[in-house]
Amino acid sequence: MKDLLKFITCGSVDDGKSTLIGHMLYDAKLIFADQEKALELDSRVGSREGEIDYSLLLDGLMAEREQGITIDVAYRYFNTEQRSFIVADTPGHEEYTRNMAVGASFADLAVILVDATKGVITQTKRHARICSLMGIRHIVLAVNKMDLVGYDRERFWEIRKDFMQLSYGFAPGSVQVIPVSATAGDNVTGKSENMLWYDGPALLPYLETVDVAKGVRSESFVLPVQRVSRPNHTFRGFQGQVEAGSIRVGDEITALPSRETAKVKSVLIGDRESEAAATGQPATIQLDREVDVSRGCVLTTSDSIEVTDMLSATLLWMDDGPLVEGRNYLVKAGTKTLPGTVMSIKHKIDINSGDEVSAGRVYKNELVVCDISLSEDLIFDTFENNEALGGLILMDRVSNATSAAGIINHSLRRATNVIWEETAVTREHRSNMKAQKPLTLWFTGLSGSGKSTLANAVEQRLAAMGRHTMLLDGDNVRHGLNKNLGFREEDRIENIRRIAEVAKLMNEAGLVTLTSFISPYESDRQNARETIGRDYVEIYVSTPLEECERRDVKGLYKKARSGEIPNFTGISSPYEPPENPEITIDTADMSLEDAVDKVMKQIMIYMD
Repeated sequence: MKDLLKFITCGSVDDGKSTLIGHMLYDAKLIFADQEKALELDSRVGSREGEIDYSLLLDGLMAEREQGITIDVAYRYFNTEQRSFIVADTPGHEEYTRNMAVGASFADLAVILVDATKGVITQTKRHARICSLMGIRHIVLAVNKMDLVGYDRERFWEIRKDFMQLSYGFAPGSVQVIPVSATAGDNVTGKSENMLWYDGPALLPYLETVDVAKGVRSESFVLPVQRVSRPNHTFRGFQGQVEAGSIRVGDEITALPSRETAKVKSVLIGDRESEAAATGQPATIQLDREVDVSRGCVLTTSDSIEVTDMLSATLLWMDDGPLVEGRNYLVKAGTKTLPGTVMSIKHKIDINSGDEVSAGRVYKNELVVCDISLSEDLIFDTFENNEALGGLILMDRVSNATSAAGIINHSLRRATNVIWEETAVTREHRSNMKAQKPLTLWFTGLSGSGKSTLANAVEQRLAAMGRHTMLLDGDNVRHGLNKNLGFREEDRIENIRRIAEVAKLMNEAGLVTLTSFISPYESDRQNARETIGRDYVEIYVSTPLEECERRDVKGLYKKARSGEIPNFTGISSPYEPPENPEITIDTADMSLEDAVDKVMKQIMIYMD
């Protein structure tokens, strides 16, 4: 079986990536006769002097052909006598950086193209750093369009020097710099007569022989569990792909995070029993005793894999909106997906210099180092040791779109230093003493919607019934606990996070807690729901913006319209209506008394 090389082409827009790979396939006779004929026919449209447009072999989307740029990742599979290849031709335009990162995540080697007429530019540096972040250790710098600079040796060495200085910042395993002309075919599949001063290999021969072995990595067995198989009451197997090492029947393994041990009773590859399973194989592992294992757990023989609920990560930010501290996301690492919060942005990484740059927020296509807090323990290893357990992505809580991708740097020390202290008087004791079930009634809505008035009236009704309550109002809390917070997005996020934690503590004390906050972001309310748990009841005061602005009891809308108040919800800052609130009240359509009656009737379902 031939050795397989997975590589990508990347670099700035119009550097000739698709043309380079297309010309390589064409010259090496690695395309079928009908593909060759179709290429020649397609090239007649818009070509100069009947020249073949080799990029058409890779650019398949109509928009790509019309604009002459790559938008999506194009994968090609081909073989030579020496090796099998999978190439991902990735887009160079900054707008499609996330597509480039997807291509880089699968590759062992990157061919980074540089236009000889432009040299090393910002997008070249961005792609080089993304390749490093995604674990690519081997780089070919293809200095393209050498024909446009007269095959000038000095220009080549100037670009080579600039890139080598850049590469010192992320220390790749190897860098091979090759002068080429994708259009003319110089140094693509064979040595060029136009650059006799270059004594290195041409591109294809180099790709056929380069050693991209991962180097010394852990040989310990690692299988992240994707699924628990229970075809009948006598069989319980754990399914997943072996990411490192091998395992045999009779070997002892450890299940993480429980750290229970057991011996391997049987191994199945597909539906056939086997004595062993090795790296890259999908396997089903049956153990000789019952252990606590589910999707997201890891079976291993390693003692170096860590478990943490707080970590440092380096991320490529992909979202159109900015990253701010306190924002909550879904974190996916290995086979586990769990809620997590970006606690702090430590610094951005300057694309040009690699220097650390302080930042309050991070924008699309920027690199950032940040600290993340997780809702429960996550199993991880270093990315260098195991890519499957060392990489992670952040997903938007509402849309499930990928917001960031990156690697785990290390666990935070405070994660192991802070231990939960169990108290003798429990939540149930406190609740029983008050003879009530604790709840958090979370009132949300626009300013002027009537949520504070309604929450106050509901508390009065509860107090009259002998219930023990506490009302947390948005304005009142900002006089004390949240006095240091403003109204920027990151401050609003932290405001709601603190209130959710306070409400949870009050529920622990047995109280019925009422909170009246605009809480404009769906993801923050979802985070509050998860923090508070089963006691959370969301009450959406859905009074329309027009009615809220007509009331304008505090004169805030008038000031917001005149520009005196920035970041005012509903005017210059968004409000995201709840998707599935437990209770919805429109105070424009009913009296206060009727609104209170409706709330009381419905919350009694949760209190009984």
